[in-house]
Amino acid sequence: MRPCMRNQQRNLRPLSGLLALVLLALSPTSVLAQTQQIPAHPRELKYTTLTYTPPKRDQYRHVLSNGVVAYFVEDHDLPLVNISTLVRTGSYLDPAGKEGLAALTGTQMRVGGTTSKSADEFDEAADFLAANITNFIGPTQGNANLNLLAKDVDQGLALYFDMLRNPRFQEDRIKLAKSQMLQNMERRNDRTDAIEGREWSRLMYGTDHFSTKETTKASIDGITREDMIAFHQRYYQPAGFIFAVSGDFNTKEMLAKLEAATKGWPVNKQAVPSVPKPVNTLVAGVYTVHKADVNQGRVSIGHAGALRDSPDSYALEIMNDILGGGGFTSRIMSRVRSDEGLAYSAGSSFGLGVYYPGNFRASFQSKNPTASQAIDIVMEEINRVRATKVTDEELETAKNSAIEVFPRIFATAAQVASTFAQDEYTKRPADYWTTYRDRIRAITADDVQRVAQKYLQPDKLVVLVVGNIDEIGKGNPDKPQYSLLKIAKDGQIRRIPLPDPLTMVYPSNP
Repeated sequence: MRPCMRNQQRNLRPLSGLLALVLLALSPTSVLAQTQQIPAHPRELKYTTLTYTPPKRDQYRHVLSNGVVAYFVEDHDLPLVNISTLVRTGSYLDPAGKEGLAALTGTQMRVGGTTSKSADEFDEAADFLAANITNFIGPTQGNANLNLLAKDVDQGLALYFDMLRNPRFQEDRIKLAKSQMLQNMERRNDRTDAIEGREWSRLMYGTDHFSTKETTKASIDGITREDMIAFHQRYYQPAGFIFAVSGDFNTKEMLAKLEAATKGWPVNKQAVPSVPKPVNTLVAGVYTVHKADVNQGRVSIGHAGALRDSPDSYALEIMNDILGGGGFTSRIMSRVRSDEGLAYSAGSSFGLGVYYPGNFRASFQSKNPTASQAIDIVMEEINRVRATKVTDEELETAKNSAIEVFPRIFATAAQVASTFAQDEYTKRPADYWTTYRDRIRAITADDVQRVAQKYLQPDKLVVLVVGNIDEIGKGNPDKPQYSLLKIAKDGQIRRIPLPDPLTMVYPSNP
């Protein structure tokens, strides 16, 4: 046995040597030596220029025989199919006194069964296919979604279109949904973030705009099954649809499937009412909502924004990124969190509305004694971005961020389909994405200062503070120069009372 073992060892020696040479050649040190030396500091790292060509909308756009637009983006990596339907509807169409009708109709279309299947039968059929089927109606748009294995697409489409076309609105499911909505209403005043969002919208858009109309016990109780049927019949029909389909399918075959699914479905070409614009006049000042049981204040500072299609939208995007939208590289975050340690997170957004102007909003959450100081810092930064030009480094960082994350918009087939379908829905120009990066690259420091001076208006700022106002009002005894009263230029601190959560009636005396 020993001679045999020695022979084996002799035979293995050449292999061992060869293996050692291979490992040495593949070692990180060897590879780096063959390519480049490790830089002394991360700042010295060199990156190749990002080259990316976005997809073209027309490449995926198809029109069904009934005029419905559909976007098809094939992706055969996984045996899955995703189908989304954008529906021209929204809660802005709720009749007065029946706030919540659109939202309730949207959810009950899915959970309330169909004319051919009870709610339980529909759920069981979807579960058997492992199909995820959803439907909801938001403020200005409805969305129905189907996700399932490609092999089950015919059965899934049958269920999906049965839901879209023939909802049952089962009474027991409606009763359960209403009960759950009422339970949620009772907790409206529990969370400061919910209070802040609600009151901020009311300050920005007024109490008569659809976006600030809250559901009440009376409005939910007044919604009937017949109301849902009528709402569905008015808005869920092919003239109001846009399809976005992605995944493992053949475009020609899927087009035929959608043609068959919508065949014979009457097309109502009656125009859907436009989304209304707010008519509210903003009143600058300090507004507070007292919540005694919290030790931090939530603060929002801002005013009206602009429209998405404004020629200044690109410069506004870069300006806001530098001011507060760029995370740790932004000025507000750097000052409020990194320099002063007054908040965990702080930043801003500049709303570019599709149907009406959005709003500019800087926000943070800070301890009661330091909230006023943080407000003062944010206002300083708003004034500073107006008064002086941003640095070359800030400008390049913001522009590069927008340009380099751009490919993420089209990272998956589902994102490509949904982006183009959404653009179709909101009537965004077809060349928007092809020209976006060039428009961002063209922004200068002068452009940033110009839009800051035009769109940021310190004398029109609304300051909303939600928290223990008595404690926040005391401020920090070590820094008495900061206080809510000093921030209020007119010397007034307007208190907003908490409304009755079921009626949304506000007390006259806060």
